[in-house]
Order: sequence, then C-alpha cells, then structure tokens
Amino acid sequence: MLVRSDDPGPVMVAFGNVNKFYGAFQALRDVTLSVTAGEVVVLIGASGSGKSTLIRCVNGLETHESGSLVVDGFSMPTVRDLEFGSGEKALHQIRRGVGMVFQQFNLFPHKTVMENIALAPRRVRGKSREEAQAIAMRLLERVGLRDQAQKYPGKLSGGQQQRVAIARSLAMEPHVMLFDEPTSALDPELVGEVLDVMRELRTEGMTMMIVTHEMAFAREVADRVIYMDKGAIVEEGPPAQIFDKPISDRTRTFLSRVLKH
Repeated sequence: MLVRSDDPGPVMVAFGNVNKFYGAFQALRDVTLSVTAGEVVVLIGASGSGKSTLIRCVNGLETHESGSLVVDGFSMPTVRDLEFGSGEKALHQIRRGVGMVFQQFNLFPHKTVMENIALAPRRVRGKSREEAQAIAMRLLERVGLRDQAQKYPGKLSGGQQQRVAIARSLAMEPHVMLFDEPTSALDPELVGEVLDVMRELRTEGMTMMIVTHEMAFAREVADRVIYMDKGAIVEEGPPAQIFDKPISDRTRTFLSRVLKH
C-alpha cells in the first residue's frame, strides 16, 4: 500500500495554456494546471463550465487545439498533430496509464462482472486468462464485490455497477484515475458505497482528478479544489480556502447556490 506524503511527488499531469474548441465555441480557455503524484484534485463548477472537457483531455477522449498537455511524461498530441499523422504512439501510451470512470457505467451487459474486468488485462496487457481472472478477483475483493463475480451487470444495483467500473479501470494498473461525476446517475442511497471506494483509493496514494457535485465529499478528500467557469480556472486552493474563504466573487456566488440545497 502506498503511503501518502506531504512531499510533492513528480508531476503526473501538466496543462500549459490549453485551449479547446467545439467549432466556434471555446470549451477551455488558457488552462494551466499541474497535478502531482498522489494528489487528489477536485473540479467544481456549473454544468458546461469545462470540467468534464478538461479531464477528458487527460486521456485523449477530447483533443486540444493549442497549448501543451503532458501526462505521465508523454506529450498529448494536439488536433493538428493527429491530422498530420503524428502523436498516435504517445496517445496510446497515455491511455494505458490513465483510468477513467464515467457517469454511466458502460459495462458490457452480455459479459459477467468477472469478464468485464478481465477483458482489458488480457487484450491490452497480454495477461493469460488465469492471470486476468486473478486480477479481477483481487479487485472485486478490493471494492467489496467478490461474491458478484459471476453475475451480469443487469443483476447489480447502480452502486455495484459503478464499483465494478472502478475495478475495471484499476485492472489496467493506471498511474492516474479520472472520475467524471461518478455518482450523478445513482440513487442517493447508493452514492456512499462508491465514495467509500474513492476514499480508499485516496488513502492508497492514487493520483485522482475528480469532477463532482458532492461538495461535502470534495471538502473531505481533495488536496486541492478548482472552481471553473466558462472554460477557465477561476480559483484554486485547499478545500478550506475555497469553501470557507473564497477570493473570487464568482466562486462565492456559485457556492452560495449549491451549498444551500
């Protein structure tokens, strides 16, 4: 088990003046941000503020137009790089080291829980069937679902399916984990079981970038909270600063709306 330390580790993710467009709409505006190994960074902000786009850029699901993005030592190709046929190797290497958990679980409904988790280690990591199954069982134990290994996703609750999705991402032994509102599709009574798994990952030293509307959870687990608006980072700092003494009027206005509900 990794032990968390106050000493900053190596930089795992580094944005430098990154811009992202969808046609004429600018989704990210000169984003500059670094995330160190073992750090938990939580992104907050209204829907459409650029949070999900930002973390989707980290594993290449979205491609930026300008600026620099380095993930785990590899430079993420820009739109232009890919158009000219360069950067595919770096993109592949980045995706091998970055896990992502989405709002929806995206599990294969025709495969068992075991098969869902063992698939990537076999196809991407070249593990044998026995090795991949051993990895899957270890991870199911880790997320508290060992007894569900032979069930199909449709037989599980939403919270259980999301925990399987987390285990599936961990099966690739990622260096960075991305979470895009992982509890937003869950019934309120199921949210806690997913957050508990994320808390455990934090204690193990996993580098995480989390988009969430769960403000109490953000305050609890984050090393740093980032408030975004209109594609830009408005304010960032430790949870106590952002939630108790925000500097920006825009941050205060946002929090006054979300915290009263």
